[in-house]
Amino acid sequence: MRAFSSDGQEALLSAITVCGADPESPAWRDLARVVDTAARANPAVTRLWPPNATGERPVEAVIRRQLALELCTLAAHDTATRDALAAWLHRHPGPARTPPDPTAAETSNVIRGDSVLHGPTVQARDINGGVHFHPPAPAPASNHPVPRQLPPVAARFIGREADRQGLNLLRAGRPAHAAQVLVVSGLAGVGKTTLATHWLYEHADSFPDGQLYADLGGRATDGEPGPTSPAVVLEAFLVALGASSVPAGIAQRSALWRSMTSGLRLAVLLDSAFTAAQVRPLLIGAPTGLTVVTSRTNLTGLRVDGASVHRLEGLSAESAVELLAIGGGTRVAREPAAAREVVRLCGRLPLTVALASAQLALRPHRSVSALAESLSLGQGAVDGLRVDGEAVMRTALDLSYEILPDESRALYRRMGLLPADRHDLSLLTALAADAEGAHDTGHATRDTGYASDTAVHALVEANLLEETGPTTYRFHDLVRPHARRLGEELEDAGRQERTLRCFVDWCLVSAAAAEHILTPSHRLPGHDLPAGAVSPAPLDGPEDALAWLDTYRNGLMGAVRHSAEVGWDLSCWRLTDLMWPLFLRLRPSAMGIEAHRLGLDAARRSGSRQGEGRMLTSGAIGLRNAGRYPEAADWYRQALELATADRDVRQQAQALSGLGHVGLLDHQLDDARDHFEHALRLRESIGYRRGAALSRRRLGETALAADDLATATEHLRRAGTELDALGETYEATRVLALLGHVLDRAGDSTGGVGLLRECLTRFRAGDARSEHWEARCLEWLGEAAESRGDHAESIRHYEAARELLRRLSPEDAQRLDDRLRQP
Repeated sequence: MRAFSSDGQEALLSAITVCGADPESPAWRDLARVVDTAARANPAVTRLWPPNATGERPVEAVIRRQLALELCTLAAHDTATRDALAAWLHRHPGPARTPPDPTAAETSNVIRGDSVLHGPTVQARDINGGVHFHPPAPAPASNHPVPRQLPPVAARFIGREADRQGLNLLRAGRPAHAAQVLVVSGLAGVGKTTLATHWLYEHADSFPDGQLYADLGGRATDGEPGPTSPAVVLEAFLVALGASSVPAGIAQRSALWRSMTSGLRLAVLLDSAFTAAQVRPLLIGAPTGLTVVTSRTNLTGLRVDGASVHRLEGLSAESAVELLAIGGGTRVAREPAAAREVVRLCGRLPLTVALASAQLALRPHRSVSALAESLSLGQGAVDGLRVDGEAVMRTALDLSYEILPDESRALYRRMGLLPADRHDLSLLTALAADAEGAHDTGHATRDTGYASDTAVHALVEANLLEETGPTTYRFHDLVRPHARRLGEELEDAGRQERTLRCFVDWCLVSAAAAEHILTPSHRLPGHDLPAGAVSPAPLDGPEDALAWLDTYRNGLMGAVRHSAEVGWDLSCWRLTDLMWPLFLRLRPSAMGIEAHRLGLDAARRSGSRQGEGRMLTSGAIGLRNAGRYPEAADWYRQALELATADRDVRQQAQALSGLGHVGLLDHQLDDARDHFEHALRLRESIGYRRGAALSRRRLGETALAADDLATATEHLRRAGTELDALGETYEATRVLALLGHVLDRAGDSTGGVGLLRECLTRFRAGDARSEHWEARCLEWLGEAAESRGDHAESIRHYEAARELLRRLSPEDAQRLDDRLRQP
């Protein structure tokens, strides 16, 4: 298919210029439809429409000429664009193509002032002899070849399809009049340069005037590591474009750079930029060019220059394993679990995964499992993966750390000391504490300077800290050990202890705030935390409190472990006790068992019998939920003996109720009923209404297990009424769900299913939110649907319940799997 000739391009430009004088004209509207047609072949053409959006005449001319060129180029290989363009030119010809007026013969040989001529033209009254046309002499060849400075790309470029498409969208979405600046940011080793280079090679045809490259993170003028001066880069760029002389000052160089690149279709890759100020003098001023910047920081300052930022994450697990297999070969396929562990330890960063792959290639008899074990030791991939003996990842992170402000470096080190995988903004503020004189039950005073918003922002900007929510942050898996090493090396023993003391105190006060919101009746009298300078996480209602516990569960458990390790016994068992809403609602059984074992030992060491009793009864619940009934019963009996010796009636009833629940789960229904009735009498004797209602709930469950549905209904209705009157939303909803299940079993399907659906809504949000009970309601709704013959709905409910239980209770999820396999 033939393209439009150069004369055709000029004719199109003339027509666009004429009809552009009236953007409301039919010609202009028809041209918009032509651009829409062309955009189906290449969406990037839309960036040039409308070409007179700025109102700046020089810019308009450049954009209109580029639009004409783009449309003619597309017409060369896209039939729809060519046909639409030809039809438009036929309907709306430019001045040079306007047919002459046949009634005006006497003026047909007149070139008027508004005429536009294209190609060889002769105007004469008479011609004697021949007319000869000679092509113009070719322009003298430039002494400078078109620059093609991009670094070579790796032969195998794995993954990144979504990132390439993201860059395409950013490029296509820019304003037509504006110079394009794209920033690719991300952690060291994430593959920023590789992606940018590969993407620019893909679009090489769009930049016929060349591609320039500069490493801005090279070396300063004194030869030391540091940012490259933009003046040095400008000099190299100007020479590459053919400048005969280069001005001395950076302002003059930048002005000449903008002049020489005006109208050029040029791509510039500025690699490893440090700051926006370093980049700004190097930006192309014309909309025809493209500047791509890679940086370990987000270069937020460039946004005022119209830059778009694309943050690059690690490879997908599948792509990372594929990269590992380049050097590991069939060993990777033979050991898929070990391969996934290796790429996890490498943080799925292309740099570290490639180094691991190289290690496998150099040692063909080494197993992938052996490599995974090696990387799991010490600082892992940060120190274990080297090039020419140098730990490249550590060197890269050291450089990112060194350019931080002082307060951000201090915050980075202290965060690295914490046994936590998530960090709340209130925690980062608390880390500024000057904990001189802090002790196990005291609280540190606060110096908010270190944890100012500026310090946190600098870590986020440097991609050392990732913002995962409005006030929630996390380290990348490879950054965390680096921060820990610096904290251990550069913070003295006293500062390390004060930092960890501050962290534990923050966990205590924040967990206490969550307990007050979610389970106020669980509060332990006489053990209120003293008001101190460590502020708790701000929690706004039950959903926020439960989400906070879920997000920071690993950090809370880290605080329990650290307290046990260093002998902060009161903090250890108190924090375990305050985490009760987490263990009750979210059911992390293994974590609950470990925390209560540590808490029980700590309470006994500290001589707190009250703490010992709490750890025994609450810890037994975790053992019971894990199906370890004999051990749970033993803990309950220890708690009963302790409470009996202390004449603590409330704790006696708690232990008896626990023994009854173990009996119920173990199908010892007579023993269960006796324990529950005994607990009910004790609770009624001391006027403990909530406890009595819970005992009636357990009696209702026991009657249900014995298929005595009438007795079960009576106990559950009374328990629900009492709990509702006490404002116990969560417990009342649990009882209501049980009642719905009993009514359905008793033949009242309408009433039972209605209650179950109501409870399902409550368990999904609000005060009663609980994924465990959401799953139970779904399973009971599945049973109800199955009993009335609605096979499709029963499967839908069972599958939804199973998905929730996969994380909460794998054994129950397996039970539902088995149920779904049945015909």
